[in-house]
Amino acid sequence: MPQSDTLNRRIVLAARPRGLPTPGDFRLEETAVPTPGEGQVLLRTLHLSLDPYMRQLMDEIAPVYAASVPLGEPMPGGTVNRVAASKHPQFRPGDLVLGNTGWQDYALSDGQDLLPLGEMAQPSLALGGLGMPAFTAYVGLLDIGQPKPGDTVVVAAATGAVGSVVGQIAKLKGARVVGIAGGADKCRYAVETLGFDACLDRHGPEFASRLAAACPKGIDVYFENVGGAVFDAVLPLLNIGARVPVCGHIADYNNEKLPSGPNRLPLLMAALLQKRIRMQGFVILDHYGDRFDTFRREMSEWVDAGRVTLREDRVDGLDNAPAALIGLLEGRNFGKRVVHVAEG
Repeated sequence: MPQSDTLNRRIVLAARPRGLPTPGDFRLEETAVPTPGEGQVLLRTLHLSLDPYMRQLMDEIAPVYAASVPLGEPMPGGTVNRVAASKHPQFRPGDLVLGNTGWQDYALSDGQDLLPLGEMAQPSLALGGLGMPAFTAYVGLLDIGQPKPGDTVVVAAATGAVGSVVGQIAKLKGARVVGIAGGADKCRYAVETLGFDACLDRHGPEFASRLAAACPKGIDVYFENVGGAVFDAVLPLLNIGARVPVCGHIADYNNEKLPSGPNRLPLLMAALLQKRIRMQGFVILDHYGDRFDTFRREMSEWVDAGRVTLREDRVDGLDNAPAALIGLLEGRNFGKRVVHVAEG
């Protein structure tokens, strides 16, 4: 369904999920398009980013770095927007901006959360390879992971929006890169297109032993964005002085309680101590003020020179956002998942 000039479609949180979200946890509503007041702009959504963190915000108790989505309110998300109308001195109708208007056609902004984009050949890249996911890869790998030539770097979700960039930057820094992905096609892409040295299908038999064989000298950097069984296989292979940047643990996002089985905490604590492992969580929102401009300039140079390859998993239509997020949480995306809401 195309955008209307008078109706604002928005997808709101209808119920809090129990485990993996279902279509019934979302509701499509239509309201009037809002009118900007003094100092405001009316934004029209062109592209919507879908990211794993959205699942956590659907819970009543959300992570400390972001607020829980109230029932009946639009789902949040990064967006690429056109300014449809403006009563703000810094923005004009037609301007292309990076915003946070969420799962809806139109929204108002006071301009403080907007980043002018100028004109881009592919504006949706501002949500992926030139935006938050790649920025997450850049900061986590370079600041915490600190890969050195000859290091072995392992990254899970290797063809996703974050993992694919982690591996490519690690290669640029001279590391040997081993990816972990869900399926033979993704692993083939990681090696043949992204330039990884190896990639393992996490669904394959004897995954832990195959990972050990792929890392004969152990693991110096593990970029953690999955958790679960993947981390269980990685932990024994971490070298003395290994670095583990932690930006997420998607394997656990749908859990309603702690997983069954033995208590693994003593094993983790012993490894951290004995191997002097640096394991550090980070939230990318903390780094925009002093790092984003440098990241975007350097990443743009790498992309333009063909040194970094970006892949987008496009979904057409705002009404398909719920199914697309559910698929993302199940690992059915191949690249950065973006909803194409409207033509620019």
